[in-house]
Amino acid sequence: MPQELRGHFLALLTILLWGTTFVSTKVLLQHELSPIEILFTRFVMGACFLMLLFPKRLKGASLKQEGYFAAAGLCGITLYYLFENNALLYTFASNAALIASTSPFFTVLLARFFLKDEMIRPQFFIGMILSFAGVGLMSFSGASEFEINLKGDFLALLAAIIWSFYSIFSKKISTFGYNTIQTTRRTFIYGILFMLPILPFSHVNFEIKNYLDTTVILNLLFLGLGASAICFVTWNLALRALGAIKASLYINVVPMVTVIFSVLILNEKITLMSGTGIALVLCGLFISQFKKFRKVTFQN
Repeated sequence: MPQELRGHFLALLTILLWGTTFVSTKVLLQHELSPIEILFTRFVMGACFLMLLFPKRLKGASLKQEGYFAAAGLCGITLYYLFENNALLYTFASNAALIASTSPFFTVLLARFFLKDEMIRPQFFIGMILSFAGVGLMSFSGASEFEINLKGDFLALLAAIIWSFYSIFSKKISTFGYNTIQTTRRTFIYGILFMLPILPFSHVNFEIKNYLDTTVILNLLFLGLGASAICFVTWNLALRALGAIKASLYINVVPMVTVIFSVLILNEKITLMSGTGIALVLCGLFISQFKKFRKVTFQN
């Protein structure tokens, strides 16, 4: 299979699984697990699984390369999922996923500073305005819970911005020439280390009784082994093959997957206003990407 085609396949597979993580995390939150507890548990599980999958240590990394690993761990593991998991306390899983799909806009803007790329075209800004108008409509839908939804949607937007930084750092890491499982595991470890100072202030108890429920066990296994360990490896492989911008466009598929499962599993309702917001977000994403970027390379 050609490298680019393999990259598209891996990106699509990853996003299809990631689209269900919003629903899975929401289920765990409903079973009295805290956002940081879910985050810490899933990535410890993921790091251990990757260690078993490929035990060989990553050696010879320079101080500068370690800086990129640390930055990717802070952005893509600690901050992104901390914002996302907390957002799900206050807003719908479908809202959080749709807002997360705006991250390609921020990735493109960041690429102007970190990557050699062609100029940003006018339709990009038109699409961005439409998408953020859609995000606004989703936040205003359900006036009785406006303040709660707004807080959750704002946290989801911060998560989208943070993920864009992670995409840039991960693309740079992919040029170092190390094994993808090794680099993913190193990123996980840094992410876990950045979580440790937060735990004492989060009132996390890790009560065993909460982990004995079959629903909790299955969802944690899915998040830790599937959505974290395996999907981060496949996503990083896709980034290596496609580049940060092309790969990030697959995030647009996430909301469609999440909305379907949110309605089926969480019984979330789609109002006329939120439905209009969904349409605007997807329309804006389509318009902004109508003209594809030709080539993405890193500055030396």
